[in-house]
Amino acid sequence: MGAILRHQPGSGTPVRGKAVPRGASRLVAKEPISVRLPRPNFSLFKRLTWPVMLLVLGFGAYELSLRLLPYADRPIAKISVEGDLSYISQQSVQQRIEPFVSASFFSVDLVGMRHELEQMPWIAHAEVRRVWPDQVVVRLEEQLPIARWGNEALLNNQGQAFAPKELAHYENLPQLYGPKRAQQQVMQQYQVLSQMLRPMGFTVARLELRERGSWFLSTGQGIEVLLGRDHLVEKIRRFGAIYSKALKDQKDNIARVDLRYANGLAVAWREPPASAAVDTAAVQ
Repeated sequence: MGAILRHQPGSGTPVRGKAVPRGASRLVAKEPISVRLPRPNFSLFKRLTWPVMLLVLGFGAYELSLRLLPYADRPIAKISVEGDLSYISQQSVQQRIEPFVSASFFSVDLVGMRHELEQMPWIAHAEVRRVWPDQVVVRLEEQLPIARWGNEALLNNQGQAFAPKELAHYENLPQLYGPKRAQQQVMQQYQVLSQMLRPMGFTVARLELRERGSWFLSTGQGIEVLLGRDHLVEKIRRFGAIYSKALKDQKDNIARVDLRYANGLAVAWREPPASAAVDTAAVQ
């Protein structure tokens, strides 16, 4: 028997006479010329625009300020003085800066005014500023006298010397001596020793740093204290320990205390005390 072959539609066998499509195809529109051409680069123009605009604006503001300055620059109408003033008067301050008042608001010499004020002995620091539209404010900080420096000047709390005319009014202040270069050192030593002697009931009337570097102290109670060159704090502590144990009852009869010893002290009496004299006491 033989087989009969029939063509079934949809089978994979191609129909003779028809071409088999090999892929899809579509129409593509042409791009306009404006798209195909390269775009212009404006980055350089943008980078140059801002500096030019700022330059123009700055020049315009400068020209405007020059035109408006004659209308804004007024004469100084008021000078205000601020600060707690105990040793100088506002009148003396006004007289000192009077030559500067004739200037206008923008032309007044603030640096020169501050320098002139700080030349006054009692002024430690001055601040000067403008206040719109026609005022100058002066703020002053006075010197704080702590002690006398020799017979010619006073010392402030920073150890800086100043010389007011009224030195005779401050004879109650303690008197400090020493080389000019050692003003701050002497002031610092005075403050330390004063704090240590105060609990014992003593005040410092005189403190001297002598040429060879030794220290001499005189209390307000009339006792002279020889301290030597170094270890002043340790020597005052030693004196305090011995004073509270053996010398306190005889303090009115003490003329001089010598603390230049390594482990003790020597006492010179105004008059021999009733009890046995204590010449030297060693610290245990």
